[in-house]
Amino acid sequence: MKPAIRFFSTITRSAPPNDTLPLPQLRKLGLIYSSYRFAVSLFSMLMVYITARADSGASLPSFLQQTTLSFYVLLSMILLGLFYVVNKHMRQQLAFGLALDVIILSLLLYTAGAPDLQLTMLYMVVVAASFMLLHSSQALIITLLAIIFVIYQQFFYAIANSMSLTNLGDALLMSASFLAVGGLSWSISQRLVQLEKVAARHAKEVERLNVINQEVITQMVNGVIVIDQAHIVLANLAAYQLLSIPHRPSLTLPTTSESRTPNDRRRLDSASTAQLADFEEQLNEQHPQLLQACLTVAAGQSRTFTYDLPAVANVSVFGKLRVQIIPLKDGSKLVMLEDLRREQANAQQLKLASLGQLTASIAHEIRNPLATISQASQLLMEDVVESCHPPANNMTSPASDYSDEHIAANHELYKMIFSQTKRVNRIIEDILKLSRQQQANQQPIVLAEWMPAFLENHFQGHDVFLRVKTQPTISFDTHQLEQVLINLINNGLRHSSYAHPHAFVEIEIYCADNDVIIDILDGGTGVREHDLPHLFNPFFTTDQAGTGLGLYLSQAFCEANQARLLYVPEHTKTCFRLIAPAINACSHV
Repeated sequence: MKPAIRFFSTITRSAPPNDTLPLPQLRKLGLIYSSYRFAVSLFSMLMVYITARADSGASLPSFLQQTTLSFYVLLSMILLGLFYVVNKHMRQQLAFGLALDVIILSLLLYTAGAPDLQLTMLYMVVVAASFMLLHSSQALIITLLAIIFVIYQQFFYAIANSMSLTNLGDALLMSASFLAVGGLSWSISQRLVQLEKVAARHAKEVERLNVINQEVITQMVNGVIVIDQAHIVLANLAAYQLLSIPHRPSLTLPTTSESRTPNDRRRLDSASTAQLADFEEQLNEQHPQLLQACLTVAAGQSRTFTYDLPAVANVSVFGKLRVQIIPLKDGSKLVMLEDLRREQANAQQLKLASLGQLTASIAHEIRNPLATISQASQLLMEDVVESCHPPANNMTSPASDYSDEHIAANHELYKMIFSQTKRVNRIIEDILKLSRQQQANQQPIVLAEWMPAFLENHFQGHDVFLRVKTQPTISFDTHQLEQVLINLINNGLRHSSYAHPHAFVEIEIYCADNDVIIDILDGGTGVREHDLPHLFNPFFTTDQAGTGLGLYLSQAFCEANQARLLYVPEHTKTCFRLIAPAINACSHV
């Protein structure tokens, strides 16, 4: 027994190392071979009894043959069920089953008395399967076991009956065939394993590239829509935001393909299909002209046009989108949506820079004579005040009374000159704000934390009430946001004081879809309808004390930060609304 063990150990160590099939492929082929074993055992047992019953002169199968076939059918069924249920130690299960096949076939060969074609083919299937499913050392042991059993049982049969050189030659030829089939099977199995590895590497690479492509498409600032056969098959997050369509997050599943089960993939595909169907339905409802324009482009043709978004009061996206339709090779269409706010913001930056350079160059020339005029008017007013209060011992005359009236009239004129110089100086200061910061330095601002500190610094003692319903974060230049809110709140306090003895302003912060909304509310009389088209024009004002640049500058600052400032006439109160894109998900307070 020990020499045999040493012999098999030597064979195991000397066998060439080989690559084996991956476990999913091994399980699939193992189930196929286990089912084949059960079918062959059942068919062999039935054929033995059918042949014996059809040939009336033949005797019934021997007890050894009946016992062997019955035992083979039972074990085949057990091994099939065990391999199907138990996913561990699959190679050990297959090795045991293949060894069992060799033993059973050897017993059947012994009962047959000599090698025949059917058993030879079954042996070769076992040998080929061992090299396909097992390590090369294990498969070689199975092959040598089959050769030993075939040759040994022939010697045993010769001793028990009579020596036949023909049967012995057939047995040796069968053994040589086993080695040849084993070698060929091993070579084919190695090629299959290499192909499986190459295919697996390619699949991983494709999966990795697909994940990268999906991430790139998701992070793009431009909207991406793919239309295939008049249905939307892809839409990224930017497309939802640019078209103001609510985006519902999809299922959260493992990111790697290996960790996803088939059920996970089916759920993900179903959720993605439902999400795209919902997007297509809302796109057809809210933007039918855009969808129709994309569908009517002929196959293989490209088109670029500008789409006017519907005017909605609670979204930051407004104006126009540049739509580019690009045909793809598979017959589908790629629709690119570009937000023109960036171009408008760049144009606004150029306008602010040009205006800043202009004001910086002429401010000195204007302010010097303006300061002289202001100082002269102040001196003249002081002279008028002194002349209107003469010493007590001076006697008055009718001529002096006329002179006093004339001096008083001049005093009013001097006051008008002084007030107008102050107004011009305020206009210059407002315009110079554009030259002090020509480009917006955007940074994240948490409004729930920033707004109370801002009100404490600038409006302490005033009735400014803050209501924060969410905790959003926006990207805005802090200095420019301060200027915008100071202008709006001061306007609200001033106009509220005209309508009520107690002036107050309310500030509401909340989210709508992907945008943050800041409403500045006051109890004033509002803006008259015929003044709405000119509300944000420079130097337009309905207040004699105003310069007409506050709202113009506020809107310019908002556009420079890709935000929107508008007046909402439908609101019950006087409402100026600042809308900026949120840079994180809004959470309720």
